[in-house]
Amino acid sequence: MLDEVSLAFKHWNSYCEQKTTPLSTILKELERETHLKTLAPQMLSGPLQGQLLRMISLMLRPKKILEIGTFTGYAALCLVDGLAPGGMLYTVEVNPELEWIIRKYIKKSENEERIHLHIGDARHYLPGLNHQFGLVFIDAGKMDYSLYYDLVIDKVEVGGIILVDNVLWSGKVVEGSKDADTVNMRAFNDKVQADERVDNLLLPLRDGLMIIRKKGAS
Repeated sequence: MLDEVSLAFKHWNSYCEQKTTPLSTILKELERETHLKTLAPQMLSGPLQGQLLRMISLMLRPKKILEIGTFTGYAALCLVDGLAPGGMLYTVEVNPELEWIIRKYIKKSENEERIHLHIGDARHYLPGLNHQFGLVFIDAGKMDYSLYYDLVIDKVEVGGIILVDNVLWSGKVVEGSKDADTVNMRAFNDKVQADERVDNLLLPLRDGLMIIRKKGAS
């Protein structure tokens, strides 16, 4: 039965991709090179989630975007399409070995002037980042999600959006698994659910995507 559900889901997902505006040739090249030259290519957002990120950015038209966890730059290149004129995307990646591929594709995309890449630990970088963001995407070290959330919530504009990836953690948060990563992710989801400063929506897209909107003052 589970195999049948899995096959059906793959079929539905494939159909959804076919009926979604395709992403750029550059992103297809980046996806291929990520699979060829990195150890964990499954970390890539991929075409369906990538187009969702792009669509949300296009709807918001933020002046500033923050991404925590660049990986090879795929999501950043999706998000940057929605920037308002004169806007800037700030993206942080802890792994210096990925810098070459990130910069390669930022340059190929012709968005070099609109993307600021910081190679380093987001936990140290974020406190000194004095900007207000209309859109934030968190997709970095899962054990630090709660800390990232605390570090960015006051830097998000009223009505701004925080997107958080992998919040279903391969379904383990639902299944009751008790390993440290799952317990931590479940606690993060509970924390957001209890935060009266925000509205939130958890979508079962890929590995779970949380959409969080910052409320205004009551």
